[in-house]
This record gives sequence, C-alpha cells and structure tokens, in this order.
Amino acid sequence: MALQWLILSYVVAAEAVIAVLLTLPYPMLVKKRVVSLVSLILQPAASIVAFAAFQLCDIYWKNEHRLSCSSEVCTATERDRYEKSIYKAQRNAVLCAAGILLYWCIYRICKYNKDLELLEEAVKRETHKDE
Repeated sequence: MALQWLILSYVVAAEAVIAVLLTLPYPMLVKKRVVSLVSLILQPAASIVAFAAFQLCDIYWKNEHRLSCSSEVCTATERDRYEKSIYKAQRNAVLCAAGILLYWCIYRICKYNKDLELLEEAVKRETHKDE
C-alpha cells in the first residue's frame, strides 16, 4: 500500500519540476523544444489522473468505513492510531489533488505555448502577405 503513495509522490514531484521548467524564461527555440518534449509526454502521463482519482475513491471508502475511536472505551494507543490514520488520509488526499492539479497546469501551459506559436505564425503569414 505504501508503494503506490511513494510512486504518486514521485510523480507529483516530477510534475512540479516540469511545471517549473515550463515557466522559466528561455530563448524561443529552447522554449519550443521543451514544450514539444513535454507535449509528447502528456498523453501517456494522463494515466496519473485516473490513478489519483482511484486513490481518492479509496480514501473516501476507507474514511466511510473506518471505525471511529471517540468514546471513553478507547485507549490512548488506539486513539493515537486513529488520529494518525486520519492525518495520513488527509495527506494522501492532498497528494492526489496536487497530482491532478499539476497535470492540468502542465497541460494548459503547453496548450498556451502551442496556441501562442500558432498565432505568431499567423501574424508572420499576414505580414508577408501584405508585403
């Protein structure tokens, strides 16, 4: 069970690095190359959205079926274990949401850069047509 959270955390870290790389100011030629490389990776990486959504469903199901430990019968150890599981679930939910949000941000940044490139080409065509 911990392996999937480890994988998800590495993917979220990689997405954060890619998002930073996409937003750094580069010369135009380097920017086009970086955007095209990331665009090639985007389609296979879309599986992270489904994986994170499945993990969110798993967190929700476990939260609904978790035994609560709020009565006086619970020992201090049981109460600590219960609170620790709640904190882990919250951390994992934030991790899933971050994975989905970062993927969306990377997608939008790439789409924005491609649209900008198409508009620049259209402007060049129009200026050459007028001359």
